Amino acid sequence: MDLTRAPTSPAPVIDAALGRAPLDQAQAPGSFAEAPQPVLALVAAVLEPLLTVALFLVVTIALTGGLRRADMLLCVLLFALTFPGRNRFGKSRLAVAGDIARSWLYLMAVLLICEWATSSAQHFEAPVLIVWALLLPLVQWQAVSLGGAVYRRSAQLSQSRRTAVIVGAGTPGVAAARALGGGRSTQIVGWFDDRSADRLHADANGRLLGGLGDLVPYIREHGIKDVYITLPLNSQPRISALLEGVQSTTASIFFVPDVSAVGIIQGRLRAVNGVPVVGICETPFTGINALVKRVSDVVLASLILVLIAPVMLAIAIGVKLSSPGPVIFRQRRNGLDGEEILVYKFRSMTTQDNGSIVKQATRNDARITSFGRFIRRTSLDELPQFFNVLQGRMSIVGPRPHAVAHNELYSQAIKAYMVRHKVRPGITGWAQVNNLRGETDTVEKMRARVQYDLEYLRTWSLWLDIKIILRTIRVAFFDRQAY
Repeated sequence: MDLTRAPTSPAPVIDAALGRAPLDQAQAPGSFAEAPQPVLALVAAVLEPLLTVALFLVVTIALTGGLRRADMLLCVLLFALTFPGRNRFGKSRLAVAGDIARSWLYLMAVLLICEWATSSAQHFEAPVLIVWALLLPLVQWQAVSLGGAVYRRSAQLSQSRRTAVIVGAGTPGVAAARALGGGRSTQIVGWFDDRSADRLHADANGRLLGGLGDLVPYIREHGIKDVYITLPLNSQPRISALLEGVQSTTASIFFVPDVSAVGIIQGRLRAVNGVPVVGICETPFTGINALVKRVSDVVLASLILVLIAPVMLAIAIGVKLSSPGPVIFRQRRNGLDGEEILVYKFRSMTTQDNGSIVKQATRNDARITSFGRFIRRTSLDELPQFFNVLQGRMSIVGPRPHAVAHNELYSQAIKAYMVRHKVRPGITGWAQVNNLRGETDTVEKMRARVQYDLEYLRTWSLWLDIKIILRTIRVAFFDRQAY
């Protein structure tokens, strides 16, 4: 079989190689991974806040006949709370509904807290607020559904589909084909590779469109729009020759580096003074994300400290009466970018280890006081760290800070251990709500904790922070692993 003489639209070749139905049949409604992300992200960023404010204005005018100053102030608050909007265009209808419901609950909770703090409900008409609150999730869901339908219709037009080939039939090439083939805007045609069959990925072996020498003629004959080069970096001479040949056509060229051996954290491509750089390991808290994280930390920490002030006073008295020594224990730990910080805790032990050797607390540890055992088990000893949050040393949610002595030990034993310090440490974290509280008496336990910390960095969102906070409340009272 001469695969170099493939038909003009050989998409079934790649679909068969990946073990799935043809692209048009395989895609679930609303799934378009290759959407023009900058455009969709911009639309999503303004769509949610504009819809929220516009709906409030329409309902207010329809039910009251006009707008008052309080209504305009609420519009400003609504825009601030919902900007930037979440990009939901690439999700299924059910996922969109769930995401909108979570955002709606978050918005309503914040508004209720604001009303409780300011007693401002008297300035608004109750029917307006009720009708607006009930209509908001329905209008948002309909807008996302309509936007998704418009995009899918435009993506199905022949002029909107870009045919592409993959150069390199190894693991990176197959991975690229799967990712690119998952979108409606790209039609993957097949692979090109010169290597022997035993060196190719099983999904691509026997299904090649030709060798590297056949690439340029194939592009010209079939009007291929995009070429993705996935050859390893040690193939630089072949890559240079390929670039020279493909540049004699009108096809766009993309290089897909093989970073399978690297744990990518917030990988992204950006330009620094005109120089393109690929981010492999970066903090998620840059730009608007940094502002959202810091504002949410300050607001929540301030509110929580006001609410728990009586509890903290009672704990301070309990600590003072249970054993001699200070109420607050200050320990040196590593914070953002590995810088040393002082972390506050209610003292729960008779000793205050803070030197080059710090022994972790163990079950039935004689150093722990009777009252200290209670506050450690319920995590009440961590409450003073909300002051660390206001100082900017910590965040409410993030990787838990370890003693400096422990960092020096584990940074040598665990790969990518120090990456967790690319964000501020947290009072609670993703690892702690996944049954990884308490003593880490083995490297394997610490490695598992670090893996959850890195997953948090990869997948951070404001909703994930809220989810961790809610799960922390449950864990604090029902988990018995900490001591």
